[in-house]
Amino acid sequence: MLNIQYKSHTIKERLEILYEKSEAEVALKEINALIKTYKTRVDSKEYHLSEEDTILITYGDQVQLPYEPPLQTLNKFLDNYLKGIINSVHILPFYPYSSDDGFSVINYSEVDPKMGSWNEVEGISKDYRLMVDGVINHISQYSDWFKGYLAGEAKYDNYFIDLDPITNLSEVVRPRASPLLSEFTDKDGKIHNIWTTFSKDQVDLNYANYKVLISVLDALFQYVEKGATLIRLDAIAFIWKEVGTPCVHLAQTHELIQLMREVLHKVAPEVIMITETNVPHDENISYFGSGSDEAQMVYNFALPPLLAHSVLQSDTKKLTTWAKTLSLPSDKVCFFNFTASHDGCGLRPVSGLLSDEELDYLVQNTQEHGGLVSFRDTPEGKKPYELNCSFIDILSHPDEEDSIKVKRMLLTQAVALAMPGVPGIYFHSLVGSHNYHEGVKLSGVNRTINREKFNYDRLVKILESDGSMEKIIFSAYRRLISIRTHEKAFNPHSKFAFYDFHKSVFAIFQESLDKSESILALHNFSNKEVDFDLGDDFDVDMNDLLSNKTVSKREKVKLLPYQIMWLKN
Repeated sequence: MLNIQYKSHTIKERLEILYEKSEAEVALKEINALIKTYKTRVDSKEYHLSEEDTILITYGDQVQLPYEPPLQTLNKFLDNYLKGIINSVHILPFYPYSSDDGFSVINYSEVDPKMGSWNEVEGISKDYRLMVDGVINHISQYSDWFKGYLAGEAKYDNYFIDLDPITNLSEVVRPRASPLLSEFTDKDGKIHNIWTTFSKDQVDLNYANYKVLISVLDALFQYVEKGATLIRLDAIAFIWKEVGTPCVHLAQTHELIQLMREVLHKVAPEVIMITETNVPHDENISYFGSGSDEAQMVYNFALPPLLAHSVLQSDTKKLTTWAKTLSLPSDKVCFFNFTASHDGCGLRPVSGLLSDEELDYLVQNTQEHGGLVSFRDTPEGKKPYELNCSFIDILSHPDEEDSIKVKRMLLTQAVALAMPGVPGIYFHSLVGSHNYHEGVKLSGVNRTINREKFNYDRLVKILESDGSMEKIIFSAYRRLISIRTHEKAFNPHSKFAFYDFHKSVFAIFQESLDKSESILALHNFSNKEVDFDLGDDFDVDMNDLLSNKTVSKREKVKLLPYQIMWLKN
């Protein structure tokens, strides 16, 4: 784990760590003015995470109808098919953008008119807890901020990182194969070499300039004002740059996140900060901080590739070994568990958890299943960093029987629901979507394979068609969520443990906060029936919440191929 010292600092002390004293004094005055302004505009309400929290991850224009704002159509789908089942919605960037399906933001303060307006966003936030993206490591080259910088406007002086191209940047960790510095020409014809971690269209912001911090805090406050109660900090690990360092996970980065959280909590202490850091597991969990000062939730990035590995190998040894290392620094934080997202299935999080041969096997299977693979630059050359494939297609070959595809998919989704923490469900996983090859051909972008948008009427017809794979998955998934939300043992802060009963079985134990209830979740990752003893720790009859059958303490547990059991004491 990273050796980072976490200390309790006031906003003033944090600013003085990040900036010169005179700049810190000015920044503090401006932050206090923001806090005063938004306190009068935000209706803060206390909230604590519980077993009822499940977050749907979706694009704002995921479902569409002619002559209707897509955000309004999304709300219609939520109300008709998920109300009372899912209580929270993560709407991926719905701001005006220039590329990367929303992650090259042109204006932080507006809603893309092609999706709707703030009225539709606030409408969703009235019935569902709203999670929004803080895409604050970078901004679009077409934003007013960057155009103002190139135009020489004093307001945007030093908003971006402009370096001599001969600067030695060999220490910088690269998440992409694209150039780190990109050339731009200003109004006078002068060439600027600007830091661009992810693409030329995503110019990194310079937080060494406190004015950038103030502008970003203002945007985050606006999201809270519009109803956001969860804020996802996108690519946050790269946010602070220091030449001569790896420019990832720097102490200033952690200080900055802690500062942002503290400032937002002065107005709305119920807001939850979620860090998105697609990096090796030990580095990822450093963003919990001390357990009370940084992210309240961290993406559990190692889970998706480990689940895929376990299914393909019919062996949960690596998954169980990793799970047994999971721990939390306090009872105020938890994991955000998911299996798929708008991005692909990242491989960096399992660096050191899976061998090179096992990673190669995942890559090979993904390609054989019709998926794609993205690479990044390393000192040893290009290495795969992401599987671009729908999750159901990672798990199964196109020629395999539909029944097998469904069982494997639901198995992995059940694990994400039963893992300690809060589950996040990507829209395409919920409806069992397959690879969208046509979209990749149109966009030329690998990630488009898992970003297909739907006509509302067509999707509803499929989901209501008896016997369709999509209806089977959607119906079973909704039932799993409904069961989960009524069980106290699935509280995100419950005590948890993992058991090694059988090489093909992944076993999760959770106990409610008041210790009155517990659940042992069993998942068979093989296509064969398995049986095993639970041992002395579970010397009691238990009821399977999924089949409503009793498992006697005197009998071996028998699991059919890919069967799931959630045993309640």
